[in-house]
Amino acid sequence: MRPRFVILLVAVTALLAIVPIVGSPVMVQFGISTLLFAVLAQSWNIIGGFTGYPSFGNSVFYGLGVYGTAIAMAKFSLPFGVGLVCGAILAMLCALLIGLPVLRLRGQYFAIATLGLSVAMAAVFSNIEIAGANIGLILPLTRADGMFYELSLGLLVACVLCVFWISRSRFGMGLIAIREDEHAAASMGVNTTLYKTMALVLSALFTSIAGGIHAYFITFVDPASAFDSTLNVRMVIMTVFGGPGTVLGPVVGAFVLSAVYELLANWISTAAALLFGVVIVVAVIFMPRGIADLAAGIRRQGISYLLQNIRRYRL
Repeated sequence: MRPRFVILLVAVTALLAIVPIVGSPVMVQFGISTLLFAVLAQSWNIIGGFTGYPSFGNSVFYGLGVYGTAIAMAKFSLPFGVGLVCGAILAMLCALLIGLPVLRLRGQYFAIATLGLSVAMAAVFSNIEIAGANIGLILPLTRADGMFYELSLGLLVACVLCVFWISRSRFGMGLIAIREDEHAAASMGVNTTLYKTMALVLSALFTSIAGGIHAYFITFVDPASAFDSTLNVRMVIMTVFGGPGTVLGPVVGAFVLSAVYELLANWISTAAALLFGVVIVVAVIFMPRGIADLAAGIRRQGISYLLQNIRRYRL
C-alpha cells in the first residue's frame, strides 16, 4: 500500500471521526446519510466500475440488509450486530444464487434483469407476514446518532480498503479484463463466472450492511423504501460522477453530490431535484469520465485536458 494513500486515508478518517464531537446533531445526521451513500456508491463500483456490469439490482441487496436486520430485531429481539450479520448473509446468498444465471447476460439485458429483480423483491416482501407485509416493521427506538455515524464511517473505510485491494490484486486485474473484453479474458484463463460472482457477492456484502445500519437509524422499514430502485440510480450517478473503476472516485462523487443536493434543498427546496439534475448534466459534459479522471488529466496536461475532453466527446 502506497504511503501517500495511507496518509490521506488516515487524515481524512481522523477529520471525519471528530464530526460527532464538534458538529451539530443536524450535521451528524447528514454525515450518516452521506457516509452510507458513499458506501453504496463504492459497493456499486465493484460490480459496475471494475467489472463493467451495470447493475440495477444493488437496491435488492440493500433491501435484504434492511429486512434482515429489521426482522431479527423486531420479530426475534436479537441484538443489532446479529441483525446486521443476518442481513449480510441473506444478501450474499441472494447474490450467489442470482449471480450464476443473471451474470450470463450482458449490457442492457443485464441491467433490465436486475431492475426487474428489484421490483419483484419489493412485491415478495409486501406479502410476507414476518416482514410486516405492506405495513412494514418498527425497530426499537434509539438516539445513538454518534454510534451510527462511527459505524457508517468504519464501514466506508473497510469498503475503500477492499476496493483498494481489488485495484492492486490479481482478482481486480481479472475484473478489469472482463470489463474490457470478457471473451479475451476467458481465453487468457480468467474464470469469468467465478470472478463476476465474487464481485457481485462483495458488492452485496457492503450494500446490505449499509442497509442494516440505515434501518436501525430510521427505526422503520417498508417494502417501498427498502427496495426503492431510485436508490440504485443515485449509486450509479455518484459513481459515474466521481469516476468508475477508481478507488476514491465514488466516495468523492457521493460527498460532492450529497452536499450539492443538501445546499439546493435548503435554498430552493421545490426545484432542488431539477437543479441537481442540471448540475449532473453539466458535470458529465465537462468530465464524462468522472472527477478522478479529470483531476489526473489536469495534473498531467493542465486546463487543456478539459478542452480536450469536450472536443473528444463532441459535447
